[in-house]
Amino acid sequence: MDSIIFDLDGTLWDSRKTVAKSWTEVVRDAACSRTEVTEDDLRGTMGLQIRDIASILFGDLSEEQRMELILACCERENAELKREGGILFEGLEETLEVLSKKYRLFIVSNCQEGYIESFYAYHGLERYFEDFENPGRTGLSKGENIRLVMERNNLKAPVYVGDTQKDQEAAKYAGIPFVYAAYGFGDVEDWEYRIESINELVGLFG
Repeated sequence: MDSIIFDLDGTLWDSRKTVAKSWTEVVRDAACSRTEVTEDDLRGTMGLQIRDIASILFGDLSEEQRMELILACCERENAELKREGGILFEGLEETLEVLSKKYRLFIVSNCQEGYIESFYAYHGLERYFEDFENPGRTGLSKGENIRLVMERNNLKAPVYVGDTQKDQEAAKYAGIPFVYAAYGFGDVEDWEYRIESINELVGLFG
């Protein structure tokens, strides 16, 4: 094992409070039936790409309208996250500090462009990660983006840490072991490793 690739939402942080607030500000001014986006709404879309989230939350709109709306939500979200951040899971920075001395660290998330940068900007954790990828930049699936990061950085034996079934499927697609972050947002059927808190990674791989 030479590296660890992380999911972001439900694995490193919980940004739902800030995201729900910023999305609600946008949808209240939009021509759709929804007047609010809650943290529970967002929990039900974790691990999905933007187009799929738009279909779930704004299904009363045409595809063109809902994509326009969700992109406006994401733009507001990125700006708010840079100002307010999210909730880091307990022990995250200490865990990254220890792991980064032994392994190369990366992020692959199903988010829009600018989201990971907002995570970095507010919490100052960019120094622990060598590279990141998301479908907002590449248009690829999570499994394809994991492979892209592996190829781009010449990774030979990474693991992927995530909290949803989609994360498990992405790791399987990429052909690497999956670490299930059971403290996150999803229920997963199969994994190579399971952790109940982020700092358990130190005992597992440290």
